[in-house]
Amino acid sequence: MTVDRKTIPPIHDAIEFEYTLPAIHEQSLDNGLPLYWLNAGVQDVAEIDWVFPAGIWYEPFPAVAFAVASLLKNGTSKRSAHQINEALEFYGASLKVNTGNDFATVTLHALTKHLPDLLPIIYEIISDAVFPETELDIYRQNAIQRLLVNLRQCEFVANQRIDAVLFGEEHPYGRYSKKEKIEALTREQLLGFFSNNFDLSKVKIFMAGNVGELEVKYLNDIFGKLPVQRSELKNELITASIPAQKKYNILNDPDGVQGAIRIGRLFPNRHHPDYAPMVVLNTLFGGYFGSRLMSNIREDKGYTYGIYSSVTPYNNGGSLIVQTEVGRDVVEAAVKEVYHEMELLCNEKASEDELLLVKNYLLGGLLGDLDGPFSILQRWRTIVLNGFSKDHFDTNVQTYKTVTASELQELANRYFKKDDFYEVVVI
Repeated sequence: MTVDRKTIPPIHDAIEFEYTLPAIHEQSLDNGLPLYWLNAGVQDVAEIDWVFPAGIWYEPFPAVAFAVASLLKNGTSKRSAHQINEALEFYGASLKVNTGNDFATVTLHALTKHLPDLLPIIYEIISDAVFPETELDIYRQNAIQRLLVNLRQCEFVANQRIDAVLFGEEHPYGRYSKKEKIEALTREQLLGFFSNNFDLSKVKIFMAGNVGELEVKYLNDIFGKLPVQRSELKNELITASIPAQKKYNILNDPDGVQGAIRIGRLFPNRHHPDYAPMVVLNTLFGGYFGSRLMSNIREDKGYTYGIYSSVTPYNNGGSLIVQTEVGRDVVEAAVKEVYHEMELLCNEKASEDELLLVKNYLLGGLLGDLDGPFSILQRWRTIVLNGFSKDHFDTNVQTYKTVTASELQELANRYFKKDDFYEVVVI
């Protein structure tokens, strides 16, 4: 068959495609632990995630969640940190522990053929971490040193303070690192948090890659044989404290030439019906390089190298925040332009061409996410951890495709009122 190279092939918008999230297998190990696994990809590699309710929301003492995550693989009753790292390197595996506001995740990337040798090591780490005092001493020193360096940067301070303003400094989502809190950490606090929140009865396990029943058996042989006792997870409802003051100006460096701007408000999480359409509106407003904020404040005014807005959902709340760094002399002008763009979205409908561009950008990114097993697994993790079904994914895609300019204008009038926003400027 001769290929016709003279005729241009038809170009299709991303909005025209159908989006199907590959199904995931859901089953229980022999002891009842939930496992979600996805067979995708052709390389003999696997990602396994153990997700625990061990984020900042659950910590009884400040700075404990990050300390536990940082030191989790730094020693068990049988192996030192050096021995653990040596064993992982021997098999060419990567093991990372990340913690956020709600969850802590232990992530293993490895060749599938090495799982029988690696899984016992992972089990040992997440069931028998001992947090040696010497490792905690090193962690304290390093964490304090990093904090002191970061506190010189206006953008770091601004990120800390905007969350504290929106949620309250004592709220888990508003809490931020302080030198005295890190210094006060004790091994007993870490062991207590580890025992309560890294309890295997609370874990959800996710696996993806070129995997099948054999890899499920490997997991079951290690994590599914020992009995686990279900325990209640305390999830006390904590409300954000709303401050009366709207604007905060912080002089962090008297000689600083740059100002970090954060303009934010509270916003509902993924369970709210306004969340999906707000993803579209936020993308148009400041969510990608071609956004309104970028076109105005970077391209037209030349105030910044980059400005973005983001909608960040948590289990128990969320926020909408605009962030940028500009020259000290144009801080006020940049803030004024942010509100100007909000006002335009409230008063004028976006053009059909601009809205189509935004939708294609969003859905094009989604196409990329559905291309590999690990990114597909992240989609499923979000669905499962939020208590959704696959229908939630399909509904969101439909919203991205069909939301109208009029609906986005109504949404802007609900959420882009200047008086609802708080400002933090750090120089």
